[in-house]
Amino acid sequence: MTGENCGYPIYVKKIENRMARMLKLSGLNEELTPHSLRHTHTSLLAEARVGLEEIMERLGHADDEITRKVYLHVTKTMKKEASQKFSELMKNL
Repeated sequence: MTGENCGYPIYVKKIENRMARMLKLSGLNEELTPHSLRHTHTSLLAEARVGLEEIMERLGHADDEITRKVYLHVTKTMKKEASQKFSELMKNL
């Protein structure tokens, strides 16, 4: 990772505490963390077909290995799209 804070706010604990309080007040999943939002954001970028280079830049990664292994898992939407594409291919043969 590049940069002094690797994409994280300077006061991580303050953000974590505030988020935990807001999740509790709202009745949402209290196990979520700011890092959970990072993963969600990255998954949504991948579903939107944003390129690997652009995603790496947003995350502050210099090496694509971390981006691929940790963040770019295949989502349900992407699996469904792959299945539909294969089905269309087979229909056209």
